[in-house]
Amino acid sequence: MSARNTATAHDVMPRGRRLEPDARREQILACAVRLFGERPYAEVSTTDIGNAAGVARGLINHYFGTKKGLYLESVRVLVTIPAVAVEQLPQGDLATRVDASVAWFLDVVSRHSRSWLAAVDGGGVGRDPDVERVLAEADEVAVDSILVAVGLAESTRTEVRAMVRAYCGLAKATAREWLERGALDRKQAHRLLGTTLIALVEQVIPR
Repeated sequence: MSARNTATAHDVMPRGRRLEPDARREQILACAVRLFGERPYAEVSTTDIGNAAGVARGLINHYFGTKKGLYLESVRVLVTIPAVAVEQLPQGDLATRVDASVAWFLDVVSRHSRSWLAAVDGGGVGRDPDVERVLAEADEVAVDSILVAVGLAESTRTEVRAMVRAYCGLAKATAREWLERGALDRKQAHRLLGTTLIALVEQVIPR
């Protein structure tokens, strides 16, 4: 998680299908995530997204304001670790929780590989400050999540957060080597991220 220029008939929701507001919003967002992953930002219109979601363009404006607002929300949902992911980690020792955390990350990025890669690369909008803000906020959420997962939730030290942010950079680079370049397979990516995180906690982070 080859590009298609238009949504297929299978992907298009029937126009007028009645959904609750939250469900309709999620449907629009899901279609936007897919289309922004298939094509650069400039080549995706709100009309395209509306057609794929089976809604009028005005409804997109109602929920997200502008195309840019919808794009930013698409990036946010792709790169931000939800609280439930941490809450559902298994109880156990460090190795068990690290293994589950890495497996969750690899599952998510592979499920939405093209969209995820486009999101972390800016989706064709360059060094846009709004996109960079969303990515930076997601990095901080990731740091918090990892600290909880490895039993260091109480740590507020600057150097600890910096080390975990550096690990997040490694995680992104590893995912690229697997999904984009094919230089690593999933098992190798999992081993790299798992062993590195355990070493970071046990051998590098100052106690």
